[in-house]
Amino acid sequence: MQVRTRGIRTTVAALAALAALAAVAGVTAAAVPAAAATAPVSGTPRFLEPAELPPHASSPWYAGPVTAGQPDPLPLCVGDALPSIASHRSYWTEYDTNAQQITVVERSEQRAKDFAALLRKDIAGCAKKLMEQDPDITATQKNYGRLDVEEGAHVYGLHTASAWGSSDIGLFSVGRDGTTVTVVRWGQMGNFQHAQVSDFKATTVTAVNKLY
Repeated sequence: MQVRTRGIRTTVAALAALAALAAVAGVTAAAVPAAAATAPVSGTPRFLEPAELPPHASSPWYAGPVTAGQPDPLPLCVGDALPSIASHRSYWTEYDTNAQQITVVERSEQRAKDFAALLRKDIAGCAKKLMEQDPDITATQKNYGRLDVEEGAHVYGLHTASAWGSSDIGLFSVGRDGTTVTVVRWGQMGNFQHAQVSDFKATTVTAVNKLY
């Protein structure tokens, strides 16, 4: 998750420095023989439009431009694995809800597969890592399973609560279409009861389907 300009900023702002300590530097995929390597899909991956995000009861969604490079600041849980070739787009509402999509086009399908696996591993271990780094944080995760879209997508939830009273809920998904991996995250103040899981799964399916 990015440091919150709208939404989960209270907890994430306190954790941004902690996330920077993570040791993961990127993907080290095994070499793929030239004959087995899959050429990247032609064209530029498309990003979600604001109306394709989980609906907000009191506000429309807004979006910034698609921007080349890593998001600044790096998002929680997945940021340390993102390469410089990433592209991203940020979304927000008029209230404490925000989202982000990050897409990486790899040189081969095997590299993309390995990168997606690394992102899923980072997300799966995120709650434990946060609590190890800061005893004032309580973090809980849920695995919402796999979605059958293109080469597959996986959805996760992360709730963080701090000793100073903040409570934030975030949803993450990692999906792949051939050589392209996309991450979608959504966050707001609240807990698992406030997580729009069904809507977020629909958003994830849309995100992966519309890449090309």
